Amino acid sequence: MLARRFLGCIFILTLIGVAAAFAFFQFGSTMLVRSATPRGNFERPALSADPDYAEAASWITRPGAEIPEAQWSPDDAAGGASGTPRAATFYIHPTTYLATDRWNAPLESDGQAETNLRLFLKSQASAYNRISDVWAPRYRQAAYGAFLLDNQNAHKALGLAYRDVLQAFDRFLAEVPADSPIILAGHSQGSLHLTRLLADRKHALKGRLVAAYVGGWPVGAKSDLPAMGLAACRTADESGCLLSWQSFSEPANTKLVTGAWVGTKGLAGIPRTRGDMLCVNPLTGTLNGDAPPSANLGTLVPDSAMQEAKLNPGAVGAHCDKGFLKIEGDIPNLGPFVLPGNNYHVYDYALFWANIRADAERRLKAWVSR
Repeated sequence: MLARRFLGCIFILTLIGVAAAFAFFQFGSTMLVRSATPRGNFERPALSADPDYAEAASWITRPGAEIPEAQWSPDDAAGGASGTPRAATFYIHPTTYLATDRWNAPLESDGQAETNLRLFLKSQASAYNRISDVWAPRYRQAAYGAFLLDNQNAHKALGLAYRDVLQAFDRFLAEVPADSPIILAGHSQGSLHLTRLLADRKHALKGRLVAAYVGGWPVGAKSDLPAMGLAACRTADESGCLLSWQSFSEPANTKLVTGAWVGTKGLAGIPRTRGDMLCVNPLTGTLNGDAPPSANLGTLVPDSAMQEAKLNPGAVGAHCDKGFLKIEGDIPNLGPFVLPGNNYHVYDYALFWANIRADAERRLKAWVSR
C-alpha cells in the first residue's frame, strides 16, 4: 500500500513541478510570471499565527511523532546500519505550493497538499532514516511565483519562509542532545533556506555537522561557502562538509539556472560567477567526481505497472561538468516529467538514492572517528 501511494504521489508532484517549466518554454516568461504571481501584496500574518515548534503539530515528522513515510525504504534496500550512534537529520522540503491566492502557503495542510509533503519524506528524507532520526518542520513555504520575481513581495515571502525554518532549527537544536551528530538535508526551496541556515548557525553547528546535502540548488565555492565556514566534500570519507548537485542529461540546457543565479550576490557578499558553481557527485561523494553506472548502488524507480518502487543498481553514471551533474548510462524510465533542457531536478535524490544513503552512513562513521 505504501509503495502504491508513493508512486501515485510521484506522478502528481512531477506533473505539478513541470507545469510551470513547460509553460515558460511554450508561452514565454511574461505569461508564466503573470499566471504564477500571487494576487495582492504580501501581508505579514499575525504573530499569533506563527508556528510553535515546541508542538508536534508544527512538524511533518519528528521523534515521538513519526509518520510511516519518514521510516519508509524500498523492499530491496540494504539492511540496517551497525556500530555507529544515530544522528539527527534536519530536513527541509521543497516547494509544493503553486496556488496564487497568497504569497506563502498556510502552515496547515490536508488532502493533496499533505500527500505532497509526505511524498518528499519518502523519496528524499528516507535516505537518512537508517542512521538517523528525521526531523522535518512544516513551514510557510514561499509560493512558486516568488521565485519568478525580484521585488519586495517575493523577498518578504521568502523571508517569512526562512524565519519559520530558522525557528524550527533552533527548537531542533534545543531538543537534540548536545553531543549528537547532525545531518542537514534539503531540496530546491528547502536547499535555498538550508544555505542561509548554514551561514546563520555555523557556530552552533561547529564540530557537530556530519554533512550538509544541498540538493537541487546552486552553491558558490567562493561566493557562498566562506560565509558558512564550510568546504565542499572533496573525499568520500570526510565529515563536516557540503554536497551540492543539479542533475541534467545531455544535451543539457542549463541557461534557466545560470541566468537566474550568475551575477547575484552570494552569502559571502561577492557576485556569483559561472565558474564558481560547485558540484559534488553523490555517486562518489567527491568534488567534481566522475563515476560510471556500475558505481550506482541503486536508482529509485517504479516498475512498468506503477505498483512497486524498487532500486535499480548499476544503471546511471554521472560526472561533474562546469558546476552541473551530467547523468549518463541506461537511465531508467522515471516518468514522463523530466524538465525542459533535460533537467532531472525532480529526481535529484531518486537517481542516487542508495548512494546518498551510503554516503551519509560513511560520513557518520568518519565523524565518530574524527
